[in-house]
Amino acid sequence: MIKRISFVILCVVALAVVVFSGETCMVEAVTCNPIELSPCLAAIMMPSQPPSAACCSKLKEQQPCFCGYIKDPTLKQYMNNPNIPKVASSCGVAYPPKC
Repeated sequence: MIKRISFVILCVVALAVVVFSGETCMVEAVTCNPIELSPCLAAIMMPSQPPSAACCSKLKEQQPCFCGYIKDPTLKQYMNNPNIPKVASSCGVAYPPKC
């Protein structure tokens, strides 16, 4: 009986250590704002120019917003630029083929 209680206490302590010592992972909501992609304008307009680190950072940050931008009638014409998927790809960011 004492061995069983000791084992249960050991398990509870081990679980507490795992829960309280690990890093907390919180998902932050992205604020979709197409102006945030402005660091990418040079790379989009001049395909020979590689995207900057700031551009790649913003693409990664705004990636969840891409379909919303593509579906927006005001932004659609800009988001259909064939250079945007190329810039995204060179940053290691997946650009949605369809939304």
